[in-house]
Amino acid sequence: MIRVLLADDQALVRAGFRALLDAQDDIEVVGEAGDGEEAVRLTGELKPDVVLMDIRMPGVDGLAAARGIAGDQTLANVRIVILTTFDLDEYVFEALRAGASGFLVKNTEPAELIHAVRSVAAGDALLSPGVTRRLIATFATRARQPRDAAELKRLTDREREVMTLVAEGLSNEEIARLLVVSPATAKTHVSRAMVKLNARDRAQLVVLAYESGLVRPGWLG
Repeated sequence: MIRVLLADDQALVRAGFRALLDAQDDIEVVGEAGDGEEAVRLTGELKPDVVLMDIRMPGVDGLAAARGIAGDQTLANVRIVILTTFDLDEYVFEALRAGASGFLVKNTEPAELIHAVRSVAAGDALLSPGVTRRLIATFATRARQPRDAAELKRLTDREREVMTLVAEGLSNEEIARLLVVSPATAKTHVSRAMVKLNARDRAQLVVLAYESGLVRPGWLG
């Protein structure tokens, strides 16, 4: 059972998401938060698998809440999906830097929301849509503290190659086909790159690929 926490300052939005998600046999909404402070507190208490987090809330917003959750080692297995009204939102990029696994626009189709919850709970990141890569490409070069490319020296040549492909939004299966290796081998390379770079998940690998200069804005479509 996938346990979900909803964080949104609009009760009607939370009610709609709860009705949709609770109707699924494999998903259970375990709590609701009306602001970021409550979201951090409830995440610590309930330890959900996935937090659906509105980026813009009064008081402690979704960005600060995402940082708080991602920075707590006891919540390392919690995955955060940012909810936003705008596709290209600098706050969303900052949330990805902080450790969010991806984002969804609020007008997404119900089936896409359900798929997103299942995918993130399974360890995937919401990186396939081109808008995610455009978002990162738009804001990565404005980072206040750009990453030192020397960090990449921790990686093998193959791990850097795989990291580039992850930044293009390829899945493990797609990477495996391209490199003519097994999906398990591709997954191992991704996992090792994440460990060496202290990346929370694939979304952070994409951010790191841009910030370190491994992938440059304009390379990807």
